Amino acid sequence: MAIQPQFARTKDDAAVKRVCDALADRFGDRFTTGQALREQHGHTTTSMKNQIPDGVVFAQSSEDVSEVVKLCHSHDVPVIPFGTGSSLEGHLNAPYGGISIDLARMNAIVDVQAEDLTCTVQAGVTREMLNSYLRDTGLFFPIDPGADASIGGMAATRASGTNAVRYGTMKDNVVCLKAVMPDGQIITTASRAKKSSAGYDLTRLLVGSEGTLGIITEVTLKLSGIPQSVTGGICNFPDLESACNAVILTIQCGIPVARIELLDELQVKACNGYSKLDLAERPTLLVEFHGTEGSVAEQVELFSDIVNDCGGSDFRWASKAEERNKLWTARHNAYWAAHELRPGAKGLSTDACVPISRLAECVAETQKDIEETGFIAPVVGHVGDGNFHVLLLLDPDSAEEQAKAETFLGRLAHRAIAMGGTCTGEHGIGQGKMKYMVEEYGPALTYMAAIKQAIDPKNIMNPGKILPSVD
Repeated sequence: MAIQPQFARTKDDAAVKRVCDALADRFGDRFTTGQALREQHGHTTTSMKNQIPDGVVFAQSSEDVSEVVKLCHSHDVPVIPFGTGSSLEGHLNAPYGGISIDLARMNAIVDVQAEDLTCTVQAGVTREMLNSYLRDTGLFFPIDPGADASIGGMAATRASGTNAVRYGTMKDNVVCLKAVMPDGQIITTASRAKKSSAGYDLTRLLVGSEGTLGIITEVTLKLSGIPQSVTGGICNFPDLESACNAVILTIQCGIPVARIELLDELQVKACNGYSKLDLAERPTLLVEFHGTEGSVAEQVELFSDIVNDCGGSDFRWASKAEERNKLWTARHNAYWAAHELRPGAKGLSTDACVPISRLAECVAETQKDIEETGFIAPVVGHVGDGNFHVLLLLDPDSAEEQAKAETFLGRLAHRAIAMGGTCTGEHGIGQGKMKYMVEEYGPALTYMAAIKQAIDPKNIMNPGKILPSVD
């Protein structure tokens, strides 16, 4: 299998200067080449090296983005879209330089079509901003990756999160997109109709493309009704395998759980300290059920039986919103809480996803691997869909630890793929996981490369991401 060599790039400093000069004339103080802002628009979330762009444009409309892309296209200069900077696999790095297009100021909620259960927003709108706006409509947008990510970024990385087991991922909740393509053309990928059999599904092609095919500037989303009744709960188990088996049985029994999250004992310890909780430091499940009062009560009863059958204990329900919010805030703060386990460490976060039937096996083997390697590395997961995360806490000055971590990450990715899963359930590929794409996709990767080459022959759209350069 060969991916064509035109995916390689060289940097043309003269072309970059011409583009920067033109952008400064056109956008004034909405364009900067300042070192600090450029560094903020490279990748800084994990231990991956920061590769900064040559300039940053703060766009305010699809037309602004189109102008920038047309200029960069004519001079063969890369463009890298930027949302809130919360991605984890080097998506924002500029390995060949170029222009970062910051979409944060594109934060208008264009329209809410309440009768159709849809809304249209600019790419810079964040999920919390959107749900705050929707509060009085009785509707909400359910995708919750934890971070207050931008909708455009969530679509570009095919984000997921705690509600995915019931409401799906971004690919299931995007109706259509407006995007700027590599030549600067603005396109709309589909209509707002609930279904269509017309043409190729460009919406799904762009969702998850990580800015390598086009820049998403506007998104039409599916919305859901705020449930009449919401009940959350927490329970713990003697070991991770028992907790995972409870998850598997819950899904296989068809219980429509909205959220079901796993925390291992190390992560529970971190959450107790960081969020001032008093949870038993054992493998723990956080769950939440949505529906009518009657249906939620039935779900709770069925889940309680499964917990008992799997050896779970200390089962507590939180029906009050304040109690539930405290638990879920602690879950969302798990990343920062974990850092307290090793002060001064740099967190390296990774994820994998396997078929639900292999979840217990994959998590158990991964935890054994962590123990044998000697890492401090809590495990958490959106386990209702087979997705879990590992946060390696590393000495930022230790090349030895970094090398051991890379080897561990490789074993985890290979393990998940061998079990019929994927090297990433929701973080995306970016730069960090390109090395696993050949193993996961085989000959299909050639066709991905062909699509990239056809749409972006100059390779200016977020180059150096997703597709590895292999012969």
